[in-house]
Amino acid sequence: MDSFEWNKIIGAVLGTAIFIFVVRLIAEKVYEPEHPAKPGYVVEGVVETPAGGAPAAPVAEVVPDFGTVLPTADVANGKTVAGKCEQCHDISKGGPNKIGPELWNVVGRPRATEAGFAYSGAMKGKGGSWTYEELFKFTHSPQAVVPGTKMSFPGLRSEKDRIDLLAFLRTQEDTPAPIPAPAPKAAPAAAAPAAGAAAPAAGAAAPAKDAAPAPAKDAAPAKAN
Repeated sequence: MDSFEWNKIIGAVLGTAIFIFVVRLIAEKVYEPEHPAKPGYVVEGVVETPAGGAPAAPVAEVVPDFGTVLPTADVANGKTVAGKCEQCHDISKGGPNKIGPELWNVVGRPRATEAGFAYSGAMKGKGGSWTYEELFKFTHSPQAVVPGTKMSFPGLRSEKDRIDLLAFLRTQEDTPAPIPAPAPKAAPAAAAPAAGAAAPAAGAAAPAKDAAPAPAKDAAPAKAN
């Protein structure tokens, strides 16, 4: 085969490659999808990441008075909420570790102490115990409370669901963890003096002490007998 034939073949291959490249560019321009200005819905529990790359800090919330809210919590609803936990945890007595550690006797248990489970270094280094307050905050945003934890669950945004979940978890123990005493109520503030109460006039002269009575004006002289 002479050089002319080879040139024809090479030219045909290059022409085909250029044609495909041009068609691809045109197709990308024509069929480029339009992205909405804002998402159509927000997935509960997903923390948005700003442009800088660091996750946004969770909004601080007030920890409830567990001595008041736990006695009136809905344990049945807590059991329903626990169904989300059971996707990765077993809660039954003597149950196995799954993706996450077994949760029987979890209320009051020291962190990272469930036998046979490989905890992350972040969880081991956190220390402390799973008190009501710590469980309440952790189930709200695990990654924010223990950065680096292997738990990828986004968290429960509902305060009521977390309280009900704690009420249910304390029943899944050999000896249910005691409920703390309710916080003492603040004493009412002392009553302020009534507004507009009349004060004595400034500069008012006090009556003279032991002042003698003034003599009667134009008193007639006594008539001689």
